[in-house]
Amino acid sequence: QVQLVESGGGLVQAGGSLRLSCAASGRTFSRGGMGWFRQAPGKEREFVAAVTWSAGITYYASSVKGRFTVSADNANDTVYLQMNSLKPEDSAVYYCGFKDANSGTYFSPRPYSYWGQGTQVTVSS
Repeated sequence: QVQLVESGGGLVQAGGSLRLSCAASGRTFSRGGMGWFRQAPGKEREFVAAVTWSAGITYYASSVKGRFTVSADNANDTVYLQMNSLKPEDSAVYYCGFKDANSGTYFSPRPYSYWGQGTQVTVSS
């Protein structure tokens, strides 16, 4: 059974930084990739960033490009999201998800087969 556990959320002032972690277990993660999504109250879950396990190819939403960095530690099956220059509009529950190779786009939550429990990020102005 695949398990994804996020950590690293919290309260930070605008302009600050946080690093989220997503530890994966339960299978061999050599194909496919991991995505970070966020969901604010009353809004749909939206794509933030993704990284492939094998080649380390990264994808970003335009709203976070240049401020956030996604990376994968294959040796420890852990994915990170480094968030810099945080803005109040970045406040949301952040989720990591696993997507199998060839199962669809990284940009939509539908192809993802496993999700973590989420971690709250709050950015104060």
